[in-house]
Amino acid sequence: MGYFAKMRGAGSSPPGVGLSEIAWSFAGAFLGIGCVAGLNQLFFAGTRLMLVMAPFGASAVLLYGAVKSPLAQPRNAVGGHVISAFIGVLSYKLLAPFPWLASALAVSAAIAAMHATRTLHPPGGATALLAVIGGEPVHRLGFLFVLAPALAGISIMIAIACLVNNIPKTRKYPEFWI
Repeated sequence: MGYFAKMRGAGSSPPGVGLSEIAWSFAGAFLGIGCVAGLNQLFFAGTRLMLVMAPFGASAVLLYGAVKSPLAQPRNAVGGHVISAFIGVLSYKLLAPFPWLASALAVSAAIAAMHATRTLHPPGGATALLAVIGGEPVHRLGFLFVLAPALAGISIMIAIACLVNNIPKTRKYPEFWI
């Protein structure tokens, strides 16, 4: 098969999901993001700390919409965000005068580290990038960014995923912890 022929794809679109699956995904995402954002507003408004970050939107898709995916499991979600947050902060600290280089290093090193630790979680790449491009509020946190929002926020979302995703008989979460 030629190089460009590979880009045609090999199959058809994935099958649709039922209304029940859509409703449970909606409910989980609403509760998960709502809880993290609400706690952020309640406890961290007006402080230098934060509990919510944009990459959690992508994590919500996995945790509540693709519950069986290996990428959505607790090991991957926690490891992916924590490892990537650390690498992103380190990249920024080492290469702040060169943001393009810090960004590229943060994301690529985060992917490599997630692969090496078997914690691949695509939103982790966004967490690493956010640590570099997040501006003064994120940069002021330094390595605290690894604990809050990365570890604390995703831990809350996983707790909500465990509660919500096990209500219907058709869902089970997690598939594995470690």
